[in-house]
Amino acid sequence: MSRRLSPTSSVGEKAPASELPISPLAGEMSGRTEGGGKDRCFHKIAVAFLLVALTAFLLAAPAFAAKIDDQFRTWLSSDLWPEASAKGISRKTFDAAFDGVKPNLKLPDLVMPGKKAKTPQKQHQAEFGSPGAYFAEKTVRAVTAGGRTRKAANARTIAAIEKRYGVPGEVLLAIWGRESGFGAAKMPYDAFEVLGTKAFMATRKDFFRTELMAALEIVERGLAPVGAMKSSWAGALGQPQFMPSSFLRHAVDFDGDGRADIWNSVPDTLASIANYLVHYGWVKGRGWGFEVTVPEAVSCSLEGPDQGKRISEWADMGIKRVAARPFPARELKAEGFLLMPAGRNGPAFIVTPNFYVLKQYNTSDLYALFVGHGADRIAHGDSNFSGRWGAVGGLHRSDIATLQRTLEANGYDVGSADGLPGFKTRRSIGKWQAKSGRAATCFPDSDLVTALK
Repeated sequence: MSRRLSPTSSVGEKAPASELPISPLAGEMSGRTEGGGKDRCFHKIAVAFLLVALTAFLLAAPAFAAKIDDQFRTWLSSDLWPEASAKGISRKTFDAAFDGVKPNLKLPDLVMPGKKAKTPQKQHQAEFGSPGAYFAEKTVRAVTAGGRTRKAANARTIAAIEKRYGVPGEVLLAIWGRESGFGAAKMPYDAFEVLGTKAFMATRKDFFRTELMAALEIVERGLAPVGAMKSSWAGALGQPQFMPSSFLRHAVDFDGDGRADIWNSVPDTLASIANYLVHYGWVKGRGWGFEVTVPEAVSCSLEGPDQGKRISEWADMGIKRVAARPFPARELKAEGFLLMPAGRNGPAFIVTPNFYVLKQYNTSDLYALFVGHGADRIAHGDSNFSGRWGAVGGLHRSDIATLQRTLEANGYDVGSADGLPGFKTRRSIGKWQAKSGRAATCFPDSDLVTALK
């Protein structure tokens, strides 16, 4: 569900007068210039050229937007409506959903009709920082402090949800806090505007078309009125930030008022999150994992959900819980997995299958770790990780992608050359480092990028 990008500016959006690019030259024309007459003449020509270009842009932009609107309405009637009708959506629901809706050209990842998708700019930005930045204390503390307050205020409801679903209330609170700030985050978008725009012209049209059909089904079945369908810029609904298809599968009416209201009801929100996790295999009675120390003799390339061992076996290899705490006796015979999200440059963990259930909510190791860590702090107080995050990161995603492709060419499985160092990339780096006689860190850095080039 990764849904936290900032929308870009829209095509045809008129800039304020103070932002128009003519004032610097105009100001220069008001006095003498060092170049004399020729310079003044050049400046006049430049200003004139800019004014002509700006006028052309401002005149063309509304026409361009109107053309997109017309194409969108044609797509709705000739393409989307026949499919919706075949799936049981009434004309009344369809028309109500798209009444007054126009494409929102401010949304990210759009491809203008007749154009080809470009390589995402983010691949070339030096935006990949240290994993530790994800755990900024201000952010974590907002979730944990807010979680403790709401745990006390909703104790009876949380106890009932735990009894029915077997998911700890602290986990539900951590997800709720992370996703929507316990419902405080604004949901300013019309879901049909967002999903309609993206189904019409996004880079992942098929995905958003499926979600748009699910949103229409929500209204058709009377699960929510059109006016209540408020979403994020990615089309995620309500306080748990469910995509519409997830709403249909997992939303729960826990307060007994006859409908699952994930926009306004705390019981429905928390129970829906619990139902989601149970659907993906939450194991009752197990936590998410333990912070550990990993001796140098244990290779960081043993990381991953496909290399599990009994926790007692990890312990026999010298892996220990931090703060001299033992692993719970009930966990020793159960399976655990090594997690080193920054390789040797940060804290390490032995995680349970429940950690990978948390990843179903958002397919990121750091997200699942944030939720698990936040849940622990809600339950036991604000105690940070024992391990420290190293000063790694600052690489271009395109550099990491190049590194991944080089590893692939040498027979290593990196998962995907997407510029993000997931566990397959991390452990492949460790294997290459060990084979090359280097100290295995299992994380990309500038020296490694240079070496592999």
